[in-house]
Amino acid sequence: MSTAGAIIKTLRPRQWVKNSFVVAPLVFSKHLFDIDFALQSAAAAAAFCGLSGAVYCFNDLRDVDEDRRHPVKKNRPIASGALPESTALVVAIALAVVSLAGCALLSLPLAGVGAGYLAINLAYSLHLKQIAWLDVSLIAAGFLLRVIGGGLAIDVPPSVWLLACTALLSMLLGFGKRAHELKISGDAGSGRATTRAALAGYSLPVLTGSMVVLGLATCTTYALYTRDPHTLEYFGSRNLVWTTPFCVLGIARFMQLALVSPRLSSPTDAMLRDAPFLVNLLAWAGTVLAIIYSRVAQ
Repeated sequence: MSTAGAIIKTLRPRQWVKNSFVVAPLVFSKHLFDIDFALQSAAAAAAFCGLSGAVYCFNDLRDVDEDRRHPVKKNRPIASGALPESTALVVAIALAVVSLAGCALLSLPLAGVGAGYLAINLAYSLHLKQIAWLDVSLIAAGFLLRVIGGGLAIDVPPSVWLLACTALLSMLLGFGKRAHELKISGDAGSGRATTRAALAGYSLPVLTGSMVVLGLATCTTYALYTRDPHTLEYFGSRNLVWTTPFCVLGIARFMQLALVSPRLSSPTDAMLRDAPFLVNLLAWAGTVLAIIYSRVAQ
């Protein structure tokens, strides 16, 4: 593997899909086809992709010894020796600086959110990921900052409903990842952790119960959002409620990937390659866009 290829793999561009949360305020503010808004939102998403890449690079540097003991992570470029640690450090610093500068060019408040996103992820990588429950809470905070940053980029504050759904969904994803790690490590309910320190603070029954509660809460919150009087008035349609089944199916499929038929890769990785999940996601996105923007075009 070339150095350039190793760098790209370390930055995990496949995971940058998570930064689509930055674009959520653009979509739900009915400005998706406004070129100025779209360019600002795209620039903010690109900046968060850079910040995410810097975080992944730094995290792999910190976890290099632990990754070498993991059945899948041992193949990461830094852990395998394909990417020198000194080069990875330079890449991480350069990406962080350039991305924060890009945020500042868009708006100073956005730069503050970007700096906050970087700070909590560095704290996560340095120590806080070893603390059960706090680790997943920080992951959820990162998703919330993406949404808030996306709103600041276009000067449209995200709705409380959007923030609530983001918080619940990101907690569900985080707990699903921890449940998967317990299953493949063989430490479920044992109080031991061979691949991640925080796993010692989790048990599979508690994680499963938490995921069920969060899944139900996410679906309920989304359904309530679609029926909220402000939502009905803002979009001029009562049809958004018909997108709720897509939400239910997507969450059910994720939970199946995490708990029922886990693979070596994490469920958040697996769902990005899972045909049923992707078809459902595209159907949801297409239906939402059709409902929102059919009224805008009139």
